[in-house]
Amino acid sequence: APALPAPVRLSDRAAAEVRRIVANKQIPDQFGLRVGVKGGGCSGMSYVLGFDKRRDHDLAFELDAEHEAGPITVFMDKRHGLYLMGTTVDYHDGLDARGFIFENPNATQTCGCGSSFAA
Repeated sequence: APALPAPVRLSDRAAAEVRRIVANKQIPDQFGLRVGVKGGGCSGMSYVLGFDKRRDHDLAFELDAEHEAGPITVFMDKRHGLYLMGTTVDYHDGLDARGFIFENPNATQTCGCGSSFAA
């Protein structure tokens, strides 16, 4: 069966920052980048980004596979796919903002709630 398209995408900047964190924090090989949502925040949901082991309800995706460093494995609870479909994770490193930004075309409202990142 053909692989499912990944519900989320990493920008080049986000992929580079994830690889930098993996190298600097020495994240174990069996861990992947967890992308998800949780209740709370001003629009009812906030985004979660961190490193974690695969869980029972997870889907796994390989992102940025054409990079010479190899793919980034992403884990997502399959129940979160509806909320994350089409989302791009970007990384900003400027004077006014620094961190991972979720650009979700399906979000009905946005605000400065941000995301949490556990490394």
